[in-house]
Amino acid sequence: MQVEQVLREPAVVPPPTLPAAKRKPGRPKGSRTQAKADAPLNAEHTRIRTMIQGLLVRIRPYLTVKYLVVDGHFGNHNAVLMARRLGLHLISKLRNDSALYYPYDGPYAGRGPHRIYGERIDPTAIPERFLKQTSVEGDIETRIYQVEARHETFDQPLNVVVIVKHHQTTEKQAHVYLFSTDRILTWDVLRDDYQLRFQMEFTFRDAKQYWGLEDFMVVKEVAVTNAMNLAFFMVNLSRRRMRDRRGTDPNRSVLDLKAHDRGRSYAEDVIKLLPEKPEPGLLHRILAAITGIGRIHPLPAEPSPG
Repeated sequence: MQVEQVLREPAVVPPPTLPAAKRKPGRPKGSRTQAKADAPLNAEHTRIRTMIQGLLVRIRPYLTVKYLVVDGHFGNHNAVLMARRLGLHLISKLRNDSALYYPYDGPYAGRGPHRIYGERIDPTAIPERFLKQTSVEGDIETRIYQVEARHETFDQPLNVVVIVKHHQTTEKQAHVYLFSTDRILTWDVLRDDYQLRFQMEFTFRDAKQYWGLEDFMVVKEVAVTNAMNLAFFMVNLSRRRMRDRRGTDPNRSVLDLKAHDRGRSYAEDVIKLLPEKPEPGLLHRILAAITGIGRIHPLPAEPSPG
């Protein structure tokens, strides 16, 4: 839906500098605290924000967009600011070693700012009151928790879903932190929305594997944009064509589709060289035989006449 060519800037080695004089301990005089909410976006988030803004302008007359789903690379406060300035809630993943804290609910100390960080969250010992679902598949027990948590680099509480997997034989355990800035989002919707991100991974996989996204050799901006858009267009077109034939050819893959179209093109070119066009029954058998060459899955058996 939106692509942009990004050129890597060559690394610049800074000239050697003289060692700076040792600064006095403490805060420099006249410095001010900058609110986390007012922090500037870096170059990457600025570029992505501009792309998303253009996309929203095109689709908002038809769709209402509320969430921005991104992978763990964007599980940071800068990405939260980017989403917030776009009027969206962020759904992403935190590092599994992130320091998360329960909100502090104890008494006020009587002096200084109010405390906001409580006890640190231990994914191996989350209280049962936060448990949302337990399931067992083979030797793997999966427990899903939902907590409101604080992270020191974020300026707001986070809605965190903790997925803990425990191997009952080896006693090994692993966990994943999913989060959203929407604090009222239910755990199952948050989890399912994040899983939608993998559809983008499948789209990139198909574009690279089948439609030349990794193979084009052009470097000019317009040519690169055309090549990428053509690859993603072919992903969508091939999926639609396979869906239309799923009833009669349920095992058809992208390679089968390409083999079919290639074989049909060859067959039509050969038939044009014949002095007379074959009768319909023979023509159908020729096309069926040639379009089946190179398929991964065999052609479905045709129903017998009568």
